[in-house]
Amino acid sequence: MAVTTGTRRGPRAAGRPAGAATAKGRGAKTSKAPTRPSSKRAERPWLGQWNSTVTSYYLLVGATGLLLVIGLVMVLSSSTVTSIAAGDSPFAAFLVQARFALIGLPLMLVAARLPVRWYKRLAWPAMIVALGLLVAVPFVGKLVNGNRNWLVLGPIQFQPSELAKLALAIWLGAVLGRKQHLLGSWGQALVPGALGLGAVLGLVMAGHDLGTALILAVLGLGAYWVSGAPAAMLGVGAVGAALFVGWTFIVNQGSSDRLTRILATYGSTCDEASECYQSIHGLYGLGTGGLFGVGLGASREKWKYLPEAHNDFIYSVIGEELGLLGTLLVLALFVVLGVAMARVVRRHPDPFVKITTAAIGCWVVGQAFVNIGVVIGVLPVIGVPLPLVSAGGSALVTTMVALGVVISFARSEPGAAEALAARRSVVKRSVAVLSRRGRQGATGGTGRRRGGDGGR
Repeated sequence: MAVTTGTRRGPRAAGRPAGAATAKGRGAKTSKAPTRPSSKRAERPWLGQWNSTVTSYYLLVGATGLLLVIGLVMVLSSSTVTSIAAGDSPFAAFLVQARFALIGLPLMLVAARLPVRWYKRLAWPAMIVALGLLVAVPFVGKLVNGNRNWLVLGPIQFQPSELAKLALAIWLGAVLGRKQHLLGSWGQALVPGALGLGAVLGLVMAGHDLGTALILAVLGLGAYWVSGAPAAMLGVGAVGAALFVGWTFIVNQGSSDRLTRILATYGSTCDEASECYQSIHGLYGLGTGGLFGVGLGASREKWKYLPEAHNDFIYSVIGEELGLLGTLLVLALFVVLGVAMARVVRRHPDPFVKITTAAIGCWVVGQAFVNIGVVIGVLPVIGVPLPLVSAGGSALVTTMVALGVVISFARSEPGAAEALAARRSVVKRSVAVLSRRGRQGATGGTGRRRGGDGGR
């Protein structure tokens, strides 16, 4: 008589190999083929850190801080001679720049902590205030170097056009981000975004500030490009802006000085004693520095040979004193800012953040490249400072606040807030451990538990 077991086989068990059924019945784990990591990750392990959620935040903070420090040092170095010649203290221009840096630092920190929803609420009020200040400039503005773009309110003197850059960037982000799905229509794209941009440009051009108008145009182009506006509309806008600039500053008889500068840069002849004087001495400074420079504070061009040595042409003094390596360092830091802001645009899900960051990036990085292009002779002299580096109070404070806005956006990237909170807790625990060890060392280890018989 056959003996039957208590286990009944079903149709699937019967078709399975006996060894496999026995192994599974004993609870053995089925082995899986190990998953190989990506070949790119294996070859480039640093991509793990690069893809971190806080990379944009640290790139922005680091590059901004380094550029601010370099700017303060170079303003001190390039302005001492002119300050002494004017009968002032050799630290006069540096102290003014340092005071504005101290004003801008807490404002930047506050801007970096504000949530995104606050910037959406501030977009329209900021734009209205900026337009009101720009309207007052042609009537009561102060004339400086041929441009009427300064307002004087008691002891405060500032450029409303610098405030308009930040207000326009946030306003375009709010307007274009809200109606991004409708921007395929020209009517939706032009109203009210293009009208607001045109109003700001027209008011700045009324003060004959060509440099700021070009930066505003680049800012608007970056905002519209990221928003997804039709490429044909962007081309028409660029052509229209070029024609308007040509009519205002070349055909207009009051712009002969700027026309002369343009012809001096791209023409065949140039008077070295007049219109080409500043450009040539800027190149002298860059050429004298060589690879490592003549040394910090040892510039010769700043001895009243190079006009605006601590302002628009401070990059030339950097090249003379710190050499090619110094100029490449400054250029690399602006590239880092551009890469960090491009990361925010690519990684953040909010259209408002994407468009505003693109506008601020085109403003800051584009203005840096325009300034450097002027110094090396590629562009005509149009009076655009180097962001965070050149002397200038309103430009410095506004740029710091704008970068604080982008840092706030980087903090709100998916996963960035959690990662930053976790790292802060690690730092706090480390500091607590170090302080506890310091107290134990100061007391000679009396806080430890007694060993031997007393511990039993």
